[in-house]
Amino acid sequence: MKILVLNCGSSSIKYKLFENENPLTSGLIEKIGEKDSPIQNYAQGIERLVSQLLESGKIESLSEIDAVGHRVVHGGELSESSIIDESVIEKIKNYCELAPLHNPVNLKGIMEMQKRLPDVPHVAVFDTAFHQTMPAYAFLYGLPYEYYEKEGIRRYGFHGTSHDYVAEKAAKLLNKPLSELNLITCHLGAGCSMAAIKNGKVIDTSMGLTPLEGLIMGTRSGDIDAGVVIYFANQKKMTFSEIDELLNKRSGLAGISGVGKDIRVIIEEDKRGSKRSRLAIEMFCYRLKKYFGAYAAALDRVDAIVFTAGIGEHRPLVRSLSTDIKILGIEIDENKNKQMVGRDGIISSDNSKIKVLVIGTDEEKKIAIETVRLVIQ
Repeated sequence: MKILVLNCGSSSIKYKLFENENPLTSGLIEKIGEKDSPIQNYAQGIERLVSQLLESGKIESLSEIDAVGHRVVHGGELSESSIIDESVIEKIKNYCELAPLHNPVNLKGIMEMQKRLPDVPHVAVFDTAFHQTMPAYAFLYGLPYEYYEKEGIRRYGFHGTSHDYVAEKAAKLLNKPLSELNLITCHLGAGCSMAAIKNGKVIDTSMGLTPLEGLIMGTRSGDIDAGVVIYFANQKKMTFSEIDELLNKRSGLAGISGVGKDIRVIIEEDKRGSKRSRLAIEMFCYRLKKYFGAYAAALDRVDAIVFTAGIGEHRPLVRSLSTDIKILGIEIDENKNKQMVGRDGIISSDNSKIKVLVIGTDEEKKIAIETVRLVIQ
C-alpha cells in the first residue's frame, strides 16, 4: 500500500511517500505566498508536489497512491485519527479560530489533494489527539466552567503525533510495554512541548488552548502572567493583533538573545561572550527543569525522560543543563550525551535513577501508520 503523507505549514508543504511503513521519497515546498516566490498559493504548491513525486520515479502516476494522510494541528476533543468526510471537515473548520496559523492551511492541503485524488481515502491525524487522555483537573483552566462548556476553552496540547511516536520507541529501547512505563517526553524544536505519560497515557502536557503556552520556544514566549497581556492592551495601547505578533513571533529565544531563534547561533554567540545568548540558554533550560520537577510530582514515578526534535536530538548542552536535577537522581553520561547526536539511545549513566533517552521523531511515519490502520480496519 502506497501512502502519501502531507504536512502543510503556514508557508510550506512537507511530504513523504511510503510503501506501508517504508519511506520511498520526500520533499519540501517552501516560501508559498511569499514575495517573489513562483508559488503563490497552495493549489500551485500541490501541483509542484505532484511534479516532484512523478520526477522521483517512485510512482508513474497519482493512481498508484492508495491513501493520503494529513497532519491536522487542532482537532479539539477528537481523540482518534479520522477518515475525512464532511463532518470531519466541519470539525477542522470549527477549530480554525484556535489554530489560525495551522488549521486553515491544513484544510487547503486536504481540499487540493482531494481534488486530485477523489477516490482514495484521506485520513486526518490530529496533533491534539494523543493528549485527550488528560483528566479534567489537568486540562481545565481556573475560569468559570461555562467557558469550557460553551466555548471549549481548555488545554488541548500539541505535537501529539511526535510524543506518541517517541513514547512507543522508548518502550522498545527500554524493553518494556508502554502500558507499564511512566515517561516525560520533550519535543524541542522551533515549537517546544512536554508531556507527562503515565502507563502509556498522557496525564498532562505543557501547551494549552493554543501552541503558545508552556516552554520558551524559538519565537514564542511560553508561560507568562496573563496580566502582561492586559498591561500591553491598557497601558501600551497595543492591539490584540500586535500582542499576538509579539508573543508568537518576537519573543522566546529570539526576543531574549537578540540574535534570532536558531539555537545553534545562540550557542555560538554564547561562546563569544554574549550575555543575552547565555541568558536565553539558561532561561530555556530552567523552564525545562521546572517542568521536569512538576511532571515528576504528577507521575509519582518516572522511568525515563525522552528528548526529541531538532534541539532535543542535536543539542547536548541543552540536555545536560536541563537534566541537572540531583533531587530526582538524574545522572547524564557526558560521553554518551556528546556522541548521541542524530541517533537513538540512552545517554544517562548506569547510576541514574531515571533513564534519559534521545530518540529521533518521525511524525510522517506515525501518520502513515495511522492511515494504514484506518484504511484496512
